[in-house]
Amino acid sequence: MTNRVSKRTFLVPGLLAVALAAASCSSPPPPKPDQTAGTDVYVTAYTWQDNTPKGSPIISHPILHKTAGGRGTYEDPVTIAVGHSLETGKDVLDYEPGTRIYLPDVRRYFIVEDTCGDGPTPEDGPCHSGAEEHGSASIWLDMWIGGQNESDRFARRCTLKVTGVRKAVFNPPDNYVVAPGDGVIHDGQCDSGYGNELVTK
Repeated sequence: MTNRVSKRTFLVPGLLAVALAAASCSSPPPPKPDQTAGTDVYVTAYTWQDNTPKGSPIISHPILHKTAGGRGTYEDPVTIAVGHSLETGKDVLDYEPGTRIYLPDVRRYFIVEDTCGDGPTPEDGPCHSGAEEHGSASIWLDMWIGGQNESDRFARRCTLKVTGVRKAVFNPPDNYVVAPGDGVIHDGQCDSGYGNELVTK
């Protein structure tokens, strides 16, 4: 299967951030996340409306799902996209496909199944680089929030609501609380805003 490179426009409160230009010949390796207390990450989101191709749930590195999705439980985590690099001639993701990540602000588990960043040098733009421009984060994650049955306006509002520096736990245990409902957008609501506290069952 050929890898599809996701092309996304990132909505940041107060401005529209498209590709970040980083003029570096070689990019540093991705940061090592703190697996115990959580790590500050810059989180953005993508939806059915702004995936590539638009109006689809296609992903580049399917592991548990054939297309973007998931309920958010440990057993059925939601698809998440990470930065990647083509500077070696091979498509190398910042974090290995299948890596689980827990985001307490949406109280859901995620799984790396997609790439974020487009063009021949994705290592020079989001999500491989640029997180530090948004605060204390050194890692940029782009989570799938769905929105197939919602308006573009609703999906955008949810994207803005979940965007920002948040805590994340990489390779988490399976005992964190999961919010009810399938995915971040479900039953007509954008289910987020739980904060950064790690709550166990």
